[in-house]
Amino acid sequence: MTTPWQRSARGANLLGTDGTLGVTIFEEMTTLAQTHGAINLGQGFPDEDGPAVIREAAQAAIAAGANQYAPGKGLPDLRLAVAEHQERFYGLTPDPDTEIIITTGATEAIAATLLALVGPGDEVLTFEPFYDSYGAIIALAGATHTTAPLLAPDFQPDLAALEASFTERTKVVLVNNPHNPAGAVFGTAVLSEIVRLARKYDAVIVTDEVYEHLTFGVAHIPVATLPGAAERTLTISSAGKTFSFTGWKIGWLSGPAGLVAAVRTVKQFLTYSSGTPFQGAIAAGLRLGDDFYTEIGATLAHKRDILSEGLRAAGLDVYTPQGTYFVNADTSPLGITDAVDLARRLPELVGVAAIPVSVFCHPEGAERTKSLLRFAFCKKVPLLQQAAAQLATLRDRL
Repeated sequence: MTTPWQRSARGANLLGTDGTLGVTIFEEMTTLAQTHGAINLGQGFPDEDGPAVIREAAQAAIAAGANQYAPGKGLPDLRLAVAEHQERFYGLTPDPDTEIIITTGATEAIAATLLALVGPGDEVLTFEPFYDSYGAIIALAGATHTTAPLLAPDFQPDLAALEASFTERTKVVLVNNPHNPAGAVFGTAVLSEIVRLARKYDAVIVTDEVYEHLTFGVAHIPVATLPGAAERTLTISSAGKTFSFTGWKIGWLSGPAGLVAAVRTVKQFLTYSSGTPFQGAIAAGLRLGDDFYTEIGATLAHKRDILSEGLRAAGLDVYTPQGTYFVNADTSPLGITDAVDLARRLPELVGVAAIPVSVFCHPEGAERTKSLLRFAFCKKVPLLQQAAAQLATLRDRL
């Protein structure tokens, strides 16, 4: 019989066949980057803060004494700001009192949701590759993790394969859109099919939309806006990616009152509440003008292109993302068949660290993605220019 921590580790691909516990690929690549003085484009976090007005609002809140517990479901003003944001951008009108809760980042929202809604005998369907915490929490809940593949070069799902991935035991469909690590943004056809299948199999749709404002030339469409979706959809997002304050860990969840109440029941026994002065500051951030939201996407697109040029110069096939701040590159044109091995050598070879995409997959998916590397471009332009120049020398150094 396995213990909960072993289930969680196995779900995140951290438990070896002999039962030994490994470190996350992020920790391994960060250590290698530090050892070799390499530019770390592995873990996805910005290297500069977001808007000063948000930072100053948090500082003012601390000085004013907003340093004790926030209400378990979040500060009323932040819940109102989330409701205003959903209506402003998507026409959704969640009730801030009964249909929104504030969480310790999107990660806690996802964990509380899965722990609230699934257990042994249930299946949770995600796309593959998948963010590693999904597998960990699905396994911790005792549910079975099933997947539908996203295939290069555009990483859009095959709709027939998606339908084949559903079963009578599918309790939750967890949709990451825009998608990390693939960089795909799903359009109306894909999302409508997810809704159709969820209704057919009476599954709850849980959406991880943390990159909702980080898209390039395509619109983000929340699943909850589609016909027949709202009554079975829990929408999750957070401040970290939009505002570049990843360390504040302020997230939110919205949806039907009954489902939100179920998640809140679990959430209150995880963190109860968090980040009181940060919650008020993020409320101010959500009310920033349209210029801010337009600019962050345009700025990131420029950074994506800088890094992509270096990857192409290295001889890699680059799969241009439609969203997030990650770009995937195929190493097979260089004769590389094991991107995990190359990722371990890359910091010493060219002074840049990346993450192999195969670690975000089950064994079959890992074989399908074994030549892919993921690079983060949410860094300052001079650093990305330096990384691009160093990556361009890869072919000659192999």
